[in-house]
Amino acid sequence: MSPPCGCCRENMNKLNQQVSVMRNEIKNLRQVLDSSVRAHRKQLACVQAAVSKMTSCQDQDQDQTPTPPQSALEQGVIQTTPIGYITSCFSMKNGTPRQPTICSPSRAQLRIQQSVFNNAEHALLGLEPYSHVWIIFLFHKNGRLSSKAKVKPPRLDGQRVGVYSTRSPHRPNALGLTLAQLDKISGDTLHLSGIDMIDGTPVLDIKPYIPEYDSPDRRMALASQLFEPHSGPPAVSVQNAPFNTEDKRTSDDDDGGGILEEGRSETDTCFQNAPSADAQFVLLKETCRVLEEVRCFISQDERKSPKRACSTSAPATSPTERLCRGEEASATVAGWIREPPVACLDVRFTPHAERQLAEFLPAHLAGLPESKRPSFKFLRSPEEAVAAIRGVLSADPRSVYRRSRCRDRLFFFTIDTADVTCWFGQGFVEVLQVRPVEDHKDEEFHT
Repeated sequence: MSPPCGCCRENMNKLNQQVSVMRNEIKNLRQVLDSSVRAHRKQLACVQAAVSKMTSCQDQDQDQTPTPPQSALEQGVIQTTPIGYITSCFSMKNGTPRQPTICSPSRAQLRIQQSVFNNAEHALLGLEPYSHVWIIFLFHKNGRLSSKAKVKPPRLDGQRVGVYSTRSPHRPNALGLTLAQLDKISGDTLHLSGIDMIDGTPVLDIKPYIPEYDSPDRRMALASQLFEPHSGPPAVSVQNAPFNTEDKRTSDDDDGGGILEEGRSETDTCFQNAPSADAQFVLLKETCRVLEEVRCFISQDERKSPKRACSTSAPATSPTERLCRGEEASATVAGWIREPPVACLDVRFTPHAERQLAEFLPAHLAGLPESKRPSFKFLRSPEEAVAAIRGVLSADPRSVYRRSRCRDRLFFFTIDTADVTCWFGQGFVEVLQVRPVEDHKDEEFHT
């Protein structure tokens, strides 16, 4: 077969170019079609919601019998009212830590609104002894109310997992939960640190952090104290129980501990009717022996039927069995939480950025007269600002898209009153400059 001539080769090249152009056009048309379908679904959902709302309103007008609040609660319908709004050192989503432990110097204030309580400071009485509090808030900057069953956590570097196995802000109900350190309480205002909330975040509730209730390790340690053998007379009684039984509460003050109407907890009743510590320990050993015999019987049955042994996983040990064997009791989490695919980055500062940071005055010197130097509002020193910036950047605050597909290596975020500009390299991030927010806004205005 003779080789093609120059004219045929030129025609083939033109045809190949046209084919590639047609493929790109088809790809673009598919993308446009997909986006149109998604937009159509959203509009259809909005129309259906509006129609259902109109129908419900008409039904209510016809019935003229409003649903009592108790029935609404039983049906899971609630109306939330923010008790206050966060004043934070993070003014935008970009660069805000995803977890409170990432940046411990980060600070915020929460003032209880007078519309919630006439005397807001009364609602905070008794909270001073606690070192940490749970903050329940709303992800008000999500930008959309839709959510997906699977999400891509940044720490998994693009891998998909179920939304309920993560702390993603994009959820069916945009509720957030964070553990903040309580620095002090002044009147109706809480001063917090170690936060991961944006300025203006609506807060729905505050609850004290109690390790005996909230930490599985502490709860297992308290449970183990009940089964320790004692030499001498039994020492297990209501007074020596590891729970506070002197607090007499009514059934209205429910703290999740099973308080009875007479003011006694279920734990107290069990202690009063329980046998001695030695008898409890003997009973525990006998229970463990029986469980061990059952486990051996099951393992023998599995060896006789190998198919069943392969199809079933190893039985999970209960806390009682682990305690009987002397194993350490600790909470378990997903492996990617403690060993994520995304490595921790090395944070560097240019000499120019270090000089700029040194110009900032700490928060307690912000009100000095005749001072033209920039000042922080929350951070107490330039050294603390360095630690905060390191905490934010070492965890790589970029999204998966910007990390893997975006060619732009520059990154900007705001912490307190400073605009930070940095550049991401291979395994490190370098802070290029740190400017006051006012200077940055003035430059944008003039340009």
